[in-house]
Formats: sequence, structure tokens, C-alpha cells
Amino acid sequence: MPGQLMFKQSSCSLLDVRILVEGGSRLTCLDYRVRQVSGVGFMKNRNLLWVIFLVAVIGVVYLFYQQPGWLTAGEDDEILEELEENDRLEQDREVPGKLEPEIIDENGQEITIPEGPEREVVLDNLSIPWELVFLPDGEKLVTERAGNLLYVSEDGQVESMQIERVEHAGEGGLLGMALHPDFTENNYLYLYLTARVEGGLINRVERYHFIDGELSKDTVIIDDIPGGTTHDGGRMAFGPDSLLYIATGDAGVPDLSQDRDSLAGKILRLEDDGSIPDDNPFGSEVYSYGHRNPQGLAWDSESNLWATEHGPIAQDELNHIESGKNYGWPAIEGDQSAPGMEDPAMHSGTDETWAPSGAVYYDGSIFFAGLRGATLYEAVLSGTEVVEVKSHLQDEYGRLRNVVLGPEGYFYLLTSNRDGRGSPAPDDDKIIRINPGLFR
Repeated sequence: MPGQLMFKQSSCSLLDVRILVEGGSRLTCLDYRVRQVSGVGFMKNRNLLWVIFLVAVIGVVYLFYQQPGWLTAGEDDEILEELEENDRLEQDREVPGKLEPEIIDENGQEITIPEGPEREVVLDNLSIPWELVFLPDGEKLVTERAGNLLYVSEDGQVESMQIERVEHAGEGGLLGMALHPDFTENNYLYLYLTARVEGGLINRVERYHFIDGELSKDTVIIDDIPGGTTHDGGRMAFGPDSLLYIATGDAGVPDLSQDRDSLAGKILRLEDDGSIPDDNPFGSEVYSYGHRNPQGLAWDSESNLWATEHGPIAQDELNHIESGKNYGWPAIEGDQSAPGMEDPAMHSGTDETWAPSGAVYYDGSIFFAGLRGATLYEAVLSGTEVVEVKSHLQDEYGRLRNVVLGPEGYFYLLTSNRDGRGSPAPDDDKIIRINPGLFR
């Protein structure tokens, strides 16, 4: 046995003290010979024997210490396997052309370019899809402007649910959607919709429970946002602060954007139950104002908020949004400036129209969908400055309403060719999955 201490009477009348240590395929034997004595003589040498015994024990401990796994069986093997795996990964990183960039999404999570097809249609024959969210189990929810909420299972089966009291009028209808940050616990789903009331059209945000494919209304979060057949805004998202941000349009009445007592032409900021956060800049729902028709919200890796905004005949904008700031509409547009009003981080100029809508942050850029531009745009960031705007997929899919980053690292594009302003193909509208490696 390993570490066995043996005393043996030898044929030469010497006492052999043997330490046997089994170390793999070898056997180590340490012999300490002490001449045998008897009687008083032996007693006189007992101290020497104890010294020899202690030396032998120390030798056993030392030799055990040199053996693999002497403390925990297999521990050394695990360490060696981990080191070998690290070496293998390091070698893989050095393979030329291997796509493994360090990418941080809008929630600060590291992602990698997925290994898969460059593009793939995942849903077609839709009716003006507006928003897409992913449920925790991989299923999807899609809003259609006509008032349908689509529940898409993992195998692609679609169930349609009609949302009550949605008024599909012009640009209004069932628009934005957001999941509560704690959806797995409370099952809260938020919908932005247009409704008809006695005085005309309004927009509101309603909260629902969505459990096992079943939808039930919970409460109205905010009501009486001015609505119209144009400029209804409609994008919603929970920010890094777990508060709900809502983009509203001027409803075709430009002066409402400068009126801080109106909910139109604003970015609103609310608690999840609709109450007003204590640090909102004006003690109201308003977070920023002076907007014409914002339709995209995204946060970068430093938690800066960005919003896309439709301009009047070109001069579409991408704005860095800050609390309490005035973004100028209708007093200024494009390159114009005025005291107390913010210039856009970037605009399309007077000769180009983006008609920008949904936006997402990815790998140092804000990607946003273009409706009239029929393009996926990429605004390359340096801090809170836009240094370049790139165009991708121009005219390949027609009008683009939204771009969403899926949980597996793909972009999902929503077309809007059946909204009355496009030229739809027989199988429009679509949701198209795009590998972001196409742009890197």
C-alpha cells in the first residue's frame, strides 16, 4: 500500500525500517538499518530509534507531496485539463479570419457573431409588423399595426390575438411593445396603441399579463397622449434604470412639442406602474421635449440614450437624449441652432430622407431601420459623437420598420411594405433574420 511503513527482521540480524511509496509504476524504498541490540543496550538506543522513525515519517509525507492528487483525487487532472483547454482556445484565437470580436449589446452583455446563415426569412405574409420581442423561452411576440398581437412558437406556429379598442387610422394603431425587466416573475407586457375617443384619436399604454400564451388586461399605464393619423411616435423600452421610456409624436400639431404640459412630441419616463420617477426633470412624465416623431430608442454600452426622429422632408435625426433637454422642433431643424436647444448628433441633410424608425446598439454603433430610405443604417459612435453613417442592405427588402437584436446574436428586420407607402411583394411583410457578421 502507498506510504506503508514496514519493520522487518533481516537474516543479518539487522532491523530494516522500510518505507514503501507507490508512485505510478515505480516503487520507492528507503532503508534505515539499525543494529539489533537487546536488554539495556536496546533501551539506551531507543531515542535513536525514535529519531529514525520521525525521519521516516517526514520522508513519507514529502514523497506523498510529490505525487499527483495527494490532497484531492483528480484535482491535478482537472487543472491540467483546464490549462490544456485554455491553450486550445488561445490557439483558436490565432487562426486567421476567425470571427470572435468582443461585442457588448445594449444591456452591457458580451456577445459574439453567430455561426450560421447570413440571412433567412423567419416569418412572411404579415400585415405591417411594428414591434418584436423575445420571450424567455425563445418564443416571440409581434405587433401588427392593424391591432393584432402575434404569438410565435419556437417551431414557427403563429397564433393571432386581436387587441380591443385599437384604432388603425393612418400611422396609428397597435405600435410599440415592451416586456417588463422582471417578466419571468410578473408576466407584465406593455402595449402602445391608438384609440378613438369622443374628442378624436389618442394614444395610450396598457399593461397586460401574458401567461402560457394567454393575454389578460391589467391596467392603463398612461392615457390621453395626443394622437392622429400621422406622427404618433410609439416606441417603448425599459432602460438600464428599469424605468419605462415612451416616444411620442406631435400628432400633426408641431407646437405641442414645445409645450411641456402636453404629452405630445416628447420622450416620457415612468415607473413600471405609471407613476412619475422622483428625478424626472420637470416633476411630470416628460423626460425630454421638442421632438417631431421619434420612433427608435436604444442605449449604448455607457447607458447613453439615443433616439431616431423623423424630420420634415429630409433632415431626419439621430439624437443623444439627456434629461430635461429641448431638441428644438419646430423652432429649429437640421443645422439650425438656437439658445437652449440641442443640435442633433447627426441628421440626413436636405437631400436625403432616412425616415428612421426602430434602433438597436451593437458593437460601437447605433443600427436603425429606414422606411423611405429602405436601408439599414449604422451610425458609428465615438463617445456621444457620431463619426460616420454607413448604409447596409439598401433597397434589398423595401421599407424597414424595425431592427431588433435577438438572444442568439442575430438581427431581426421587420419590413413595412404594406403600410400604404411601399411596393409589397406577394409574401410581404416579412421578418428577416440577418447575421451581423455580414457587416463586420
